[in-house]
Amino acid sequence: MTSSPSTLRQHLTPALGKAVRAVARLRGGGSALPGKVVESFDPNFMGRTLSQLPLGVLMVSGTNGKTTTTRMIAKTLENLGLKVFTNPTGSNFTRGVVSALIPLVDSRGHLDADIAVLELDEAYAVHFVKQVKPRYAVLLNVMRDQLDRFGEIDNTARLLSHVAEATTDTLVLNREDRRIAALAKGSHASNIRYFGLATNLRSSFPTDDELHASSDASVSAEDAASADGHPDHPGLPPVASSENFDIELAVQAAAAENPLPADVTLCGVHPHSAEFMVGTGGSARKYSTELKVSGIYNLFNAAAAVSVIRAVIAAASSTHPRLAATTTEELLQALSTVTPAFGRGENIDVDGTPVELVLVKNPAGFRLALASFSAADADTMIAINDDYADGRDMSWLWDVDFTSLRAQGVAMVSGVRSWDMALRLGYDEVGVAKVEPSLKDAVDEFVHLHPGVHKRIYCTYTAMLDIRKHLGELTTVTDVGV
Repeated sequence: MTSSPSTLRQHLTPALGKAVRAVARLRGGGSALPGKVVESFDPNFMGRTLSQLPLGVLMVSGTNGKTTTTRMIAKTLENLGLKVFTNPTGSNFTRGVVSALIPLVDSRGHLDADIAVLELDEAYAVHFVKQVKPRYAVLLNVMRDQLDRFGEIDNTARLLSHVAEATTDTLVLNREDRRIAALAKGSHASNIRYFGLATNLRSSFPTDDELHASSDASVSAEDAASADGHPDHPGLPPVASSENFDIELAVQAAAAENPLPADVTLCGVHPHSAEFMVGTGGSARKYSTELKVSGIYNLFNAAAAVSVIRAVIAAASSTHPRLAATTTEELLQALSTVTPAFGRGENIDVDGTPVELVLVKNPAGFRLALASFSAADADTMIAINDDYADGRDMSWLWDVDFTSLRAQGVAMVSGVRSWDMALRLGYDEVGVAKVEPSLKDAVDEFVHLHPGVHKRIYCTYTAMLDIRKHLGELTTVTDVGV
């Protein structure tokens, strides 16, 4: 009996993907190329492969913090004994997920894992959930980010509403972001949880509305999805608004309700530790834990991670008895060992000098990054590119307050938009010792300035990749498959 063309394609897909990956790596190609080829050859590969997993798929999306939160969840679950598949490079389009699957499936397309923990770009998450219904989802926040890709902020919320509607088991939402909290209205998840902030910490984590007190007119999903197609990529079809979902009405309804009970509340922040209130009502209890991730924003992301991990533990009780017996103390201990994701507070040693990479990509993220670190304890460099992955519009730099750098100054400014960045710093009276548009030359000079003194580089995404690649020529840098 001969195999059908579709069955034959399924059997050929793993071999094809592995061959493309091998050729791409020999030629220095990107990590997403095998995914692009496999998606064209076998469009059902991703959905078919992920559907095998006994604990299903856990998705993380939102404007800020996706990569670090995904890493905290995945590594903590691994530390607790689960086999976890994830997309560790931050390649958060569907083809990036497929590329990450290719080297891990066997010749029959089988994936040896209990659960998938995946970071998805806000726009591509819409197309992911058409193929795979996540069992769990964590939606972190919506900020004005890359307006050339997403349109206005309410459009980003509409994109994430598709994820909320598709989630089957547990949906974890940011209580402090009114647009994210409002997504509970359209969700069909059987369990909705919130993570939040103690009242005294809310001023340290400004929402987009607080950053932009004078709200602009929102852009609808239909306007943002222009005649050229999807707002994110002209090769994708337009995304319609979720059926029966009106973001403004949902936001108004959420704002009118009493404060939502948070499953996990961040209630204390310290340089290398955090305090969380875990549980609701009379069962709530405060816990303290050390954390290796840096930045106060990542402490809030940790609250989201703890909440969804608690949900996974509860669901796995019948099939994984050891996991079911996990205490909150053990969960936090497992979380405390997780190191930063590449380029997100990652420290790279160059001849005895620690060089810290801090990714920045919008006003809120940059503000929180500056607030997380003392300018006095390190030499500072800022590298700004405006490639597609960074967003072409760099006007958001004018919404960032750089006065915390005034006393120490900035030792180096680099990247495609280095002169724009230097001008912006000048308006905040921040001294700039040197402007060097060439990232390679700038890094060479910067890392050898004041040997032994901590170096901190605030950088946009493509600048971070280029800096990391060049540092790999100067010292040993962990290969993450980028």
